[in-house]
Amino acid sequence: MGVLERRARQKEGIREEILEAARTLFVKEGYESTSIRKIAEKIEYAPGTIYLYFRDKSEILDRICEETFSRLAQKLAAINRDQAAPLDCLRRGLRTYIQFALDNPNHYIITFVQAPGEVKSGESIRCEAGARCFNNLRQTVERCILAGLLNCTDVDEVAQALWAGIHGLSSLLVTRTGFPFVEQNRLIDRVVEIQIEGIRAR
Repeated sequence: MGVLERRARQKEGIREEILEAARTLFVKEGYESTSIRKIAEKIEYAPGTIYLYFRDKSEILDRICEETFSRLAQKLAAINRDQAAPLDCLRRGLRTYIQFALDNPNHYIITFVQAPGEVKSGESIRCEAGARCFNNLRQTVERCILAGLLNCTDVDEVAQALWAGIHGLSSLLVTRTGFPFVEQNRLIDRVVEIQIEGIRAR
């Protein structure tokens, strides 16, 4: 390994340390209460080191959100490309979304629960990444409508209603861990089935 490659890997390693520390602190203490100094202290670097990699705390949040949206979008896009029955793809997409939240609770909480609605430096980045993610669900819904499988024809209305439902359950499962939920898979299956049956054409 050459010197330049080694330095590049070292820089990438520090960048990931910063993001991981920020994720942990954002969840534990909240975005507003977390400072660059606190992030630096957690990874035992001087605060000035953080600024070599990120402009400010807002940019760190942008990168975390963008990474989260991109990872989820890849999973949903794979389902959306599947040639299986549209309703089956829709079920899988809804369940995949919830499972993603369960597998990545810190990512999910920061991106979908805690992230401030107005962060100037990365607003367009976050909106674009989020739109790409949501569009996969929208396209799957559209396939179902075109196939005559749903009892309504407003793609955006259905997609947004479905997202509201799965986001609600996802948020509860990752933030209300002390609540006596029924067995997790049973609950997820029931919520998804209620949503599908509510829009399925008879």
